[in-house]
Amino acid sequence: MKMKTIARLMPLLTLGLASGQAAAAGFQLLEQNASGIGNAYAGSAAVAENASTIFFNPAGMTQLKDREVSVGMAIVRPTFKFSDRGSSTGVLGGAGNGGDAGSWAFLPNAYLSWALSKDLYAGVGLGAPFGLITEYDDPWLGGAQAIKFDIKTYNINPSLAYRLNDKVSIGGGLSIQRIEVDYRRQATVTSAALAATHATFSADDVSLGWNLGALFTLSPTTKVGVSYRSEVRHKLEGDLKIDGPAAGANAALTTGSAKANVDLPATFILSVTQKLNERWEMLGDLSWTGWSSIPKVDIVRTAGLLNGATVQTLDTDFRDTWRYALGANYRYNDAVKLKFGVAYDQSPVRDPQHRLVSLPDNNRTWFTTGAQVKVNKDSAVDVGVAYLYVPESHIDNNQTALGRGRVTGVYDARVWIFGAQYSMAF
Repeated sequence: MKMKTIARLMPLLTLGLASGQAAAAGFQLLEQNASGIGNAYAGSAAVAENASTIFFNPAGMTQLKDREVSVGMAIVRPTFKFSDRGSSTGVLGGAGNGGDAGSWAFLPNAYLSWALSKDLYAGVGLGAPFGLITEYDDPWLGGAQAIKFDIKTYNINPSLAYRLNDKVSIGGGLSIQRIEVDYRRQATVTSAALAATHATFSADDVSLGWNLGALFTLSPTTKVGVSYRSEVRHKLEGDLKIDGPAAGANAALTTGSAKANVDLPATFILSVTQKLNERWEMLGDLSWTGWSSIPKVDIVRTAGLLNGATVQTLDTDFRDTWRYALGANYRYNDAVKLKFGVAYDQSPVRDPQHRLVSLPDNNRTWFTTGAQVKVNKDSAVDVGVAYLYVPESHIDNNQTALGRGRVTGVYDARVWIFGAQYSMAF
């Protein structure tokens, strides 16, 4: 099947997945299931308690029953409120602080696994591993840097797993991933007509990636999982459009087809689960994300008078990050398991000078709880809630030389996540 055909079918195949509000640092979405929320996703590559292991570690399918399905929904509500501390943004200086740039987001997921033989398993997962939307009131004082930044991803992940012996299983999969980007800002802060004129870059792409994992059963009470998910190199192609009072004078130079290259980062996870006794289980996670794959994003014209020219650069200068998570499960009775978790999640943003108004990100600490209820011997429901504490995020992004002003201030940010997952063997 041609890639363009896959691109058209992808939104249907992924059950209408929407753009996500990034709950992990950067614009990564950890919410590939809701059953992990209660543990702050500690033990994610070792738990293998339902078919969503396909995303975190496909080798975990060998721990499941012959056929399993798992579907869930995470609801994310971030808050990003800006307070001005001396910005210099020309004619937009009195336009306000932009309101709350965060909003509700709904992140569904779905997984299916089945045993092809005693030791060979196949599965497929649907999810959205990256996503972001920040949207400010229009106009606002930082509008020439961004009014709206919307990233959507849709990911189909067919996978295989094989049990080598009672101690070791391996697995791998292919990611068929679509990305859509919509970036909108005011043209410049240098005049009222230009400030009322908007530039929009809309583009998309479908590319391939892969993932590998291994699961080690060290003892009846101890499991260790490792997994790696590759970069996905996207070559976005789309259009750059100008609308507003000054659009006519600038359209010949600034409108038309454009492109941008974005390498979504690789990830590595090391997880462990340890049963302490019949009631208590501990879970741990150490994960790495290679955000340095996005040092900057150049938007380049691909037609017209400015063919080949870079019309804008998003200077991200991202750094690689680490995430540390610790979780615990308490088996209240045969039907109910209580979950707890805490995690520290580094941000790829290096400093206030590289903090973007479209991504006012910072390090965050997760505090989570949840529960799993066995409906019967073959099905279970998981629920979870997480509060993400984000310290004050200072910004001093100076784009005065480019006509987009200097945004200086502080963001007050926090995130709530709610989720539910239904898993069934059949």
